[in-house]
Amino acid sequence: MHPVKNRVLLFLVFSLLVTCGICCTSLKRLAYEGFWRDSWQHPEQVIHALEIQSGQRIADLGSGSGYFTFRFADAVGSVGKVYAVDVDPGMNKYVEKQAGKSGRRNIEVICAQQHDPLIHGDGVDLIFTCNTYHHLKDRVTYFTQARKYLRPGGRIAIIDFNGKGWFFKIFRHFTASEVIKKEMESAGYHLQCKFNFLPRQHFLIFSQDKK
Repeated sequence: MHPVKNRVLLFLVFSLLVTCGICCTSLKRLAYEGFWRDSWQHPEQVIHALEIQSGQRIADLGSGSGYFTFRFADAVGSVGKVYAVDVDPGMNKYVEKQAGKSGRRNIEVICAQQHDPLIHGDGVDLIFTCNTYHHLKDRVTYFTQARKYLRPGGRIAIIDFNGKGWFFKIFRHFTASEVIKKEMESAGYHLQCKFNFLPRQHFLIFSQDKK
């Protein structure tokens, strides 16, 4: 089998295992982090596009194994704060352990509820979610309620699969960009900007509508 196709197949198999809920934390880590994920996720470009400032507070919604969490922690610096938000206790324990090992004291792990991220503190400047949007139920209500966690001028960044490829279409592991835009508008946001450099995903940033 072609090496690229082989890597993609392995990633999809592990993703399916996660979806079925039959794998351990280590296998979930492989699914979340992917095989050679950096080659298509372009994390440095994502961080740059978000224009993160030192001292900001960020909620990584659906943080998984911390792929973006640790990068955010470095971007906001020691005076900033990153909330690693996930409903998976195993992944949360892993991120908490790795944060301690690496000395990143600006990471706080939150075990969220399915309908509420339960973000602590006095609000965040950015709610970021990658490959999680399609898993959320009643997304309009979810993000309408999430507005209470955003500081004035706060944004929501959504990266989700664009549906290219048989796996994503069969298992519905994607959300069309027009659906995301419509739902977020219904929740009280407007599209601020979008980026097209991710080959497998949409990348949209929303701002709050003025009340």
